[in-house]
Amino acid sequence: MPTASISGASYWMDSAPAPASARPALDHDLTADVVVIGGGVAGLCTAYELVRAGREVVLLEADRVASGVTGHTTGKLTSLHGLLYARLRDTHGSEAAARYARAQEDALQQVVRLCDETGVDAELERAPAYTYVVDEERAEEVRAEADAAREAGLDAVPATTTELPFPVAAAVRVDNQLLFHPRKFLLGLAEGLVARGGTLHEHTRVTGLKEHADCRLTVEGGATVHAQDVVIATNFPLTTHTSLLARLTVRRELVVAAPVARALAPQGMYLTPEDRTRSVRTAPYGEDHRLLIVTGEAFVPGAGGVDERLDRLTAWARRAFPGFGDGPDAYRWAAQDVMSADHLPYVGHEHPDTQHVFVATGFGGWGLSNGVMAGRLLAAHVSGAPRPDWTELFDPRRHLPLREIPDVVRAQASVARHYLARRPPRCTHMGCELGFNEAENTWECPCHGSRFAVDGRVVQGPATSPLEKPVPEPPV
Repeated sequence: MPTASISGASYWMDSAPAPASARPALDHDLTADVVVIGGGVAGLCTAYELVRAGREVVLLEADRVASGVTGHTTGKLTSLHGLLYARLRDTHGSEAAARYARAQEDALQQVVRLCDETGVDAELERAPAYTYVVDEERAEEVRAEADAAREAGLDAVPATTTELPFPVAAAVRVDNQLLFHPRKFLLGLAEGLVARGGTLHEHTRVTGLKEHADCRLTVEGGATVHAQDVVIATNFPLTTHTSLLARLTVRRELVVAAPVARALAPQGMYLTPEDRTRSVRTAPYGEDHRLLIVTGEAFVPGAGGVDERLDRLTAWARRAFPGFGDGPDAYRWAAQDVMSADHLPYVGHEHPDTQHVFVATGFGGWGLSNGVMAGRLLAAHVSGAPRPDWTELFDPRRHLPLREIPDVVRAQASVARHYLARRPPRCTHMGCELGFNEAENTWECPCHGSRFAVDGRVVQGPATSPLEKPVPEPPV
């Protein structure tokens, strides 16, 4: 496998092409009960649930549905989220951890239900999920996670042996989790949305949102949409109240994938916090192979040094799994995650003063299960249906635990340094300096995650306007 550079599509994008013709961009004014902004897992699940509840729904996507963050995920659908349960128990209490676990388990069941209902073949496979460490000095962290996850209601058991080709010091295992093809799932959900009467516009970037007696949205090209309620499901919200803005940070993470012999491929999903995080799963890949997908090397957008991170990740995969990357088929891509200050998603009313604008963000690297969870929760908010018992846990208006405040202060100090720096170019979202990602050939904002092509066009929000001309030449 050649090293460095990210080009082409993710495996999910490559193996599930979009329909040849995009759904038309919005070129006229319209009115709807609900507008959902964003065609990823959270947006499509929300829109589908609302259409099924009888609401008139319009979904607006800046590019093509399932082509953004969800189209570049690792595809792990599990309730075991690293070492999160011990932290939730210590920070928010045992009941909060239990509610989080119930929300994740419900999301897994919902994916199975939606695949059955829509007839989508999303390549669902049941598999165990593991969090493990190799260093004996960190074994107690994993044992504590096993205790906390089991106390939260998951069928979590400690383990000292796995199917990995190297020994581990400790692991926690949760059975009956899911591997699936996230893009096939979402493309099928989009078809189901339209079949049930929903409206979907692609290549329609929302550029403004105002809430008065109703909500008024403007899109590129000048069309206006009026709606009673609006759901912002754009990874990092395109409009963000200051109370939420300060509690969100962004990271990118690298993915390398290549076929390995079926006999050598692990059946489970694996994650370790060691070695700058390493996540492993496989996907179907012909009769005799599985596609081994390895993730890690998280970095702040625009930080640079991505080539070196790719080399490290590829070298680790080769050491751990002999034969990885020996053939011609290989994929490299990157995923972008939004992290919340207290490690819980923000799903609900965007801020204390709003009544009709809802948000789903801060999934912290677990956007598949939390995106499905957000769809069910937001649909209940908007439609007035009974809300689950984890509603308050994810409320964006919640107070920040005292122990998390120092992290927020440090994060905002870092953001402030990027505002004060004198290097061009500047992000069109809030003026933060941009850094260049040499592996993906993009200008990136370390403050809020906006990304731009070398010609200045917006690749990823929350920015809605291209870079000012002339765009500086990429650094050599």
